Amino acid sequence: MAVERLLMQAREAAGLSQAGLAEAAGSSQPTLSSYERGQKSPTLDTAARIIGEAGFEFALTPKIEFVETGSTRGRPIMTPTALPRLAPEKALATIELPLHLNWSDRGRRYNLRDRRQRARVYEIVMREGGPADILAYIDGVLLADIWNELVLPPAVRTAWERAVIGTGDAEPSVA
Repeated sequence: MAVERLLMQAREAAGLSQAGLAEAAGSSQPTLSSYERGQKSPTLDTAARIIGEAGFEFALTPKIEFVETGSTRGRPIMTPTALPRLAPEKALATIELPLHLNWSDRGRRYNLRDRRQRARVYEIVMREGGPADILAYIDGVLLADIWNELVLPPAVRTAWERAVIGTGDAEPSVA
């Protein structure tokens, strides 16, 4: 995501005007406007200061890539190189899975605050889903918490095991 979009999202999420955020960050409204329109590029320090004044942290997270780590029923099993993190409101939302994931129980809504329902969603997504589905519905910390309770085909469990519990002395990475 471009810096200008990050600055605008942080400002809007904080409910601040350009003038209000610029003043709090020790800048001017025209300068912040130029940053948000991509006409000027702030230094990383400046971008971090502005985002910080909006109440956010400017941080690096691991890039999540997907690798084919096996197959089941003729489909590849795609696993992430790091476990994804979801915003709490998304990780604990009430959702309806799309038809390509939940074709046998279409229209069912799942409350991800409920541990059993969350486990069911994770089982479905890990079995049936691709990278976009994994990034949309699975939170790495919540997955690690319920890992031993999930009912998964052996090939899926084996494929995901390294991402979830790591191997040897290495700890799994959570993005």
